[in-house]
Amino acid sequence: MPEHTTDEITLFRQSWTLYDSISEMNYMFHREIYAHITALLSQRHADGPYSLLDLGCGNTRFIAPCLKEATPSRYSGVDLSEAALNEAREHLSGLENVALHHQDMLQAVQAADSSFDVIFSGFAVHHLDAEGKKQLFHACASKLADGGHFILVDVVREEGQTREQYLEGYLNCMRTQWTAVRPDHLEEACAHVAAYDFPETFTDLKRMAAEASLKDARVVDRFAQHHVLVFSA
Repeated sequence: MPEHTTDEITLFRQSWTLYDSISEMNYMFHREIYAHITALLSQRHADGPYSLLDLGCGNTRFIAPCLKEATPSRYSGVDLSEAALNEAREHLSGLENVALHHQDMLQAVQAADSSFDVIFSGFAVHHLDAEGKKQLFHACASKLADGGHFILVDVVREEGQTREQYLEGYLNCMRTQWTAVRPDHLEEACAHVAAYDFPETFTDLKRMAAEASLKDARVVDRFAQHHVLVFSA
């Protein structure tokens, strides 16, 4: 096995173990959020067969149970980590018509050769800068079937709040409320947030969606900074 591949797997397992442990403690409200995802997908499933594109799918640990409850006719997952996708194959076992792609999520949408009834992304889009988000909204709008939905789970800034103010509040919350996380793991998570989180306000996201011809932007629910949003084609 090439050395760089070994390094990638090691780094993935370390970071994903940390993410999984934090998620298991429910500090980011995964249980409440993915109960909403199950409900949204079940509503779509009740209308007939549907296809789903999952952007930044990771190891699919949290969405896999949703998919088994409301099984899509076709599922495509996209992630930059091959190691994550290897774990995803295990979580998605038993589902048919599953395709996993080692690819950048924006490039994956742009290159898709068919439309999807649902495009989903969980805690990934906030890593893009504002221009990247705009491009992603346009790409998603072009690949959503008529009446389709872009379901976005992500952190969102308050109206009028700067990124710096958001980070100050979120990092303070992590350091004072995530009490069950090991101190070294907590600092690793804080460093990741400080370096890679670029959340927008809901107004900004709604504007980007409208500019891409997506409509009916709505907040399904929110848990502190963590939101479940739906944009319709």
